[in-house]
Amino acid sequence: MYQIAALNKISHEGTCLFGPAYQLTEDAATADGILVRSQDMQSMEFSPRLLAIARAGAGVNNIPVTRCADQGIVVFNTPGANANAVKELVLGALFLSSRNLSPALSWAAALRETCGGQDIAKAVEKGKSRFAGCEIAGKTLGVIGLGAIGVLVANAAETLGMKVVGYDPYITLTAAHHLSNSIPVTGNLDAMLPQCDYLTIHVPAMDSTKGMISAEKIALMKEGAIFLNFSRDKLVDEPAMLAALSEGRLRAYVSDFPNDTTLGKPGVICLPHLGASTQEAEDNCAIMAVQQLKDYIENLNISNSVNFPSCTLGPRKAQARIGVLNRNIPKMINKITNIFADLDINISDMINRSKGDYAYTLIDVDSTIDEAEVRRALQFEGIIAVRVV
Repeated sequence: MYQIAALNKISHEGTCLFGPAYQLTEDAATADGILVRSQDMQSMEFSPRLLAIARAGAGVNNIPVTRCADQGIVVFNTPGANANAVKELVLGALFLSSRNLSPALSWAAALRETCGGQDIAKAVEKGKSRFAGCEIAGKTLGVIGLGAIGVLVANAAETLGMKVVGYDPYITLTAAHHLSNSIPVTGNLDAMLPQCDYLTIHVPAMDSTKGMISAEKIALMKEGAIFLNFSRDKLVDEPAMLAALSEGRLRAYVSDFPNDTTLGKPGVICLPHLGASTQEAEDNCAIMAVQQLKDYIENLNISNSVNFPSCTLGPRKAQARIGVLNRNIPKMINKITNIFADLDINISDMINRSKGDYAYTLIDVDSTIDEAEVRRALQFEGIIAVRVV
């Protein structure tokens, strides 16, 4: 029986998909699989029996992805499962910031204590002008990053009457297919920034994207622009953002990631990391995470892994299936297939994919095999882990 540990509360809509071959446990040290949302796993020690970690969400900065790869632990995420939830929150933030709703709500909530005994309705009429805002229709929105979330935001904003420009030098064919064909896409961020009344960023937080919205980029932004950050705070040089706000060059910074730098600062609207905080998103993420974890444990298929390539042969139908996690170095496929030939094992189907420094080889065979013999034969330099089902 496979032991599955849930490090955070995971929706029952997902965990109910585990069948009788699985048992949920609170002991991650004995688990074959781990489900996680936001718990920090960077310093965790992993058991040799741990096969995979499934993150019920998109970001994996709480997981030691490279260390997991080196130990043969496949790390999954659930891209797109929470995309609609984030899209709707971004749209809410557009209205929140453009119509000055945050200070207006605070002012109205305190009216009974601050109106000095005068009629509240009269106080409202007298004071409402200080919160006058602007409409988003006809304004230009720049969408930085056109993945699952960015595409939904771009399309929705266009439907609301905004002019939309997208930036993504690595846009996928799938994203391009789903993006409205009337939305232009540029690979030149510097040229896009001065055009936009609003900017929203939707890129993963990685070493290569840390601080990508630098002081230099902020200086290029249109005067009075509003910047929305529902990705990660580390993507933005926040001290430079605060300087632009205090100088009046930018109108507002909306962040879903309150921290010591931004919380309570003029021009900053902080939300308490609500991006994927809807029941629907939590259900979708849990379902997707569990399905991917089960498919790997039962069929050795990999989909949406962040440290190994997607590689699938579908449901297991052959006599046996072997999955080989290995380093992406020359001649590995030849070595693997030669070993099968030496063992007189006929390969009925095989697929190999690589991703950065790592690769995965999935093999179906049409005869019974000696699992221990196969494992021994595949113990050579560059092999990380071997599984047989």
